[in-house]
Amino acid sequence: MSEPGVVKRRAVLAALFAASLHFAVPGRARAQDAPAAEAPAPVEWRSLSADEQKVLNKFGDRWDKLPAEQQQRLVKGTRRWLSMSPEQRERAQQRYSRWQQLSPEQKDLARQRWHRYRELTPEQQQRVREGYRHFKKLTPEERRRLRERWQNATPEERQRWLERRRQRQRG
Repeated sequence: MSEPGVVKRRAVLAALFAASLHFAVPGRARAQDAPAAEAPAPVEWRSLSADEQKVLNKFGDRWDKLPAEQQQRLVKGTRRWLSMSPEQRERAQQRYSRWQQLSPEQKDLARQRWHRYRELTPEQQQRVREGYRHFKKLTPEERRRLRERWQNATPEERQRWLERRRQRQRG
């Protein structure tokens, strides 16, 4: 049985992957966050390269019935996929498999966290990435202890911890 922190971390990683490839986030969830714009133009199946058609093959028979926004998201994700190295594709497949194993609640939480992350300033995003890199360098035992300490802390202790951390980052 895995620790709750591992599941949460996996959910965040999966959300980052899914959002970047636009596979897991439904169009209607993303459309409500976007400013009003012109309706996207449909993508003609015959305008896709042979490699793009091969990746999107399972959509081929119903491509013209898909909403234009979904077509564009799929093409964008496919082009990104085709630009990846074999190692990057392997990692992406592993992340997507983990995403598929998450419960709907875990996926929703990951999406919420991704949206919160996207609302941060570039400097705040950089600090989040640095914190994550630092966390990944810890041993599994150090991570477990840190998670336990955070989970057992009172709201006041958590707030003090965050304030000290902010001061260290500024100073």
